[in-house]
Amino acid sequence: MRFIFLMGGMTGFVLAGGSSWWADCGAGRIFFDAACGCLVGALLFRWLWTVVVRGFRETLAAKQQAASAADAKAKT
Repeated sequence: MRFIFLMGGMTGFVLAGGSSWWADCGAGRIFFDAACGCLVGALLFRWLWTVVVRGFRETLAAKQQAASAADAKAKT
């Protein structure tokens, strides 16, 4: 989870800082935009990671339930 949070922060920092630099802003504005992008990117990646993990858990639970139902059907 920490890796995803850090990757999101780095991605947000680079994207926001790069776009601000490309727009010819001053150094203070570039770093402010990059810092805001870092926070937003980290939070978005964390949210996305929880959605992905929840999907994996639901899929695994459904597969286990289907396997146990198939085993119960095979035994009868």
